[in-house]
Amino acid sequence: MTGREIVVRVAELAVGTGSDVLVTIGLGSCVAIVLHDPGARVGGLAHVLLPSPSLSRRDDAGPGRFPQTAVPALIEAMAARGAVPRRLSARLVGGAAMFTNLSPVGTIQMGERNAVASRQALLAHGIAVIGEDLGGDYGRTVRLDVATGALDVTSLKHAARRL
Repeated sequence: MTGREIVVRVAELAVGTGSDVLVTIGLGSCVAIVLHDPGARVGGLAHVLLPSPSLSRRDDAGPGRFPQTAVPALIEAMAARGAVPRRLSARLVGGAAMFTNLSPVGTIQMGERNAVASRQALLAHGIAVIGEDLGGDYGRTVRLDVATGALDVTSLKHAARRL
């Protein structure tokens, strides 16, 4: 791969084209929403932190912070680079229950809430989810090869996986 490596940090999003590689490191309860248009060779990645703006203490949060703002922002930025919204597919990674021992029994974990909110945001925009690596109690790193659409998920606890 000779393209740029674009690192997407917590609550951020980015779009890549051609031979770019989009990377996000250390997904715990956060969810990576990964969009791809194979025809245009355009990819997008958001590292969403919270399921809803109502849970944020910040009024100046960027669009990558929540699924319902990240998905339309990714669609718009990808379309500006030649992606066709109806060709987009999605994959979701992360949503781990990192601190289950600190929560009361029966509590819905933040990771699960992030995953549900991400699916809802994608459904609202008519984007099919074609792969998921969600849940568990471990962190993950994601790498999207924009040219091929290959999405590699690695973690310290489990073998590497391609979605």
